[in-house]
Amino acid sequence: MKKILIDTNVALDILLKRQDYPNAKVVYLLAEEKQISGFISASAITDIFFLSKSDLGKKPAKEALKSLLQVFRPAAVTDSHIYQALDLDWNDFEDSVQYIVGESFSADYIVTRNTKDYSSGFIPVVTPEEFLRAITAV
Repeated sequence: MKKILIDTNVALDILLKRQDYPNAKVVYLLAEEKQISGFISASAITDIFFLSKSDLGKKPAKEALKSLLQVFRPAAVTDSHIYQALDLDWNDFEDSVQYIVGESFSADYIVTRNTKDYSSGFIPVVTPEEFLRAITAV
C-alpha cells in the first residue's frame, strides 16, 4: 500500500473545496477507503486549522479537521526532524520539515500543489493530479 504525506495546501483544498478540490477529493477517498495510507505532518495541523477557521468558523473548522484526521493520520514532528530540515537549506522551511517527516516514515509520495518548493530529495513530490496518474499507471 502506498504511503503519502499530504501538504497543507492539499488538506485545505479538501476542507475548503478550493482550487484543486476534485483531484484532492479523489486522494481523500482513496485514503478513506484504505487504498492508500495517508498522513499529515503534525506541524501542518495547526496551520490547517488556523487557515480553515477564517473561512469556516472555529467550530466547523474543528469538526472538519477531526474528520480529515480520521482519514489522514498525524505524522510526528520531532526535534531531530527540525534539525534535519534546517540542514536542508531549502528556501521554504515548512516544506523542509514536511519532506523530513515524509522521509521518516518512508513516504512513497508527498502530495502538494507546490512541487517547485521541494528543491531536491528522493521522495517523489507530485500534485494530486500527478499522484492519481502515477497510481493508475501501475
